[in-house]
Amino acid sequence: MTYIMSLLLVGLILGLVAVASNPSPYFAALGLVLVAGVGCGILVGHGGPFLSLVLFLIYLGGMLVVFAYSAALAAEPYPETWGSRPVAMYMVAYLLGVGVISAWFWQGWYECSWVLADEYEELSLFRADVGGVALMYMGGGGMLMISAWVLLLTLFGVLELTRGLSRGALRAV
Repeated sequence: MTYIMSLLLVGLILGLVAVASNPSPYFAALGLVLVAGVGCGILVGHGGPFLSLVLFLIYLGGMLVVFAYSAALAAEPYPETWGSRPVAMYMVAYLLGVGVISAWFWQGWYECSWVLADEYEELSLFRADVGGVALMYMGGGGMLMISAWVLLLTLFGVLELTRGLSRGALRAV
């Protein structure tokens, strides 16, 4: 299990570097899907399958629509790919930065600190992830409404930024 979790964590770092280094929304959206899948795999490995499923479905249902719509408005004839020189230089720089930071904090990292959410299941009446979902809706309903409002404002901000001076794909023909 440690090898699978380590592989998922390396995939998460590589996916985040791929998203951060790519200026094109086409490939950044693909990288975000991969990062969301790997992150949900990490949550499953730590004992949260229900939270992982809900997070992945919400992400695919909501945020990918925004990225697809903004990518359609930002019609680039020749987008930058992961193999192009500037993107590759950014990827190497980000990977070196992650390597330096992980070497700096390497002494305090121990694999025995990976505790599952259901490690102490004999002390509980129900699964930890289902209890966390109930607690999230009970105590965080206001924060959930604020998050929905922020996502709506982000949608309008992204659409306004991708529109540009020539009105993008919505200009009159």
